[in-house]
Amino acid sequence: MKVSVVGAGHVGETVARNVGELEIANEVVLIDIIEGLPQGKALDMWESAPIRGFDTRMVGTNDYKDTKDSDVVVITAGVPRKPGMSRDDLLNTNFNIVKQVTENIVKYSPNTILIVVSNPLDVMAYTAMKVSGFDSSRVFGMAGILDTARYRSFIALEANVSVKDIQAMVLGGHGDDMVPLPHFTTISGIPVSHFISKEKLDAIVQRTRGGGGEIVKYLKTGSAYYAPGAAVAQMVEAIAKNSHRILPCSAWLTGQFGIQDTFVGVPVKLGSAGIEEIIELPLTDEELAALKVSADHVKENIKKLPL
Repeated sequence: MKVSVVGAGHVGETVARNVGELEIANEVVLIDIIEGLPQGKALDMWESAPIRGFDTRMVGTNDYKDTKDSDVVVITAGVPRKPGMSRDDLLNTNFNIVKQVTENIVKYSPNTILIVVSNPLDVMAYTAMKVSGFDSSRVFGMAGILDTARYRSFIALEANVSVKDIQAMVLGGHGDDMVPLPHFTTISGIPVSHFISKEKLDAIVQRTRGGGGEIVKYLKTGSAYYAPGAAVAQMVEAIAKNSHRILPCSAWLTGQFGIQDTFVGVPVKLGSAGIEEIIELPLTDEELAALKVSADHVKENIKKLPL
């Protein structure tokens, strides 16, 4: 398998490193427009291989020709958030970047699977699908896994339990109106309400919604990358191993959950062909209403695109 990562910033380099160390690809190509940046980072990662014990070849480049025949391409290119900015504030700038990136990728890898990470995530996934002309099963966004990981990490802190034992799901758009699902949240199969009061769980839900902004506030000049990089690597691994994992991803809906023609975070089954199935959960009326509000927000931003 060949995996290409577009954008050699913090998220892109973290994706490349995680995928390389998992040894799920023969080659990882890191590409960026800044001359020398991807080459230097890829060489540094490759020089860590004897220590970390992986044989995945790491390649840095400024030329899209080197991404030719990629099985999976991860798009992280774009401008990151700064304090006070919402993901939606990046719409116009990152639209032009993702559009150009997608055109170049499709030229050299017409059969690839596209995983979009650039913000605003759901709208950029739509951009990549429309520009590429790919079936929606081959274009989707990384969001729900990251949002769910944040939710699980906060629950682990509050309940003082291992993150490994927490099962949870966060749906909706990758933004302040995401939809955590407390009644689907368990710790080793035990309802989370056994460990955490409703008031504290509500506070965790709110912290999850603002999880990305909390990190941006601390960093001041950038946004999160460790958790996003790990989340993307989990998706690539599911595709590489054809493991049929059920993971929350930003997917194109065509009536599921009563939502039509937009990208929004929902549970999907991921395998070697991309999205094999969208899993419709029995949501409460309140959860379904919140999911539709989230989807409508994405639709509003899609309408702003010059496509």
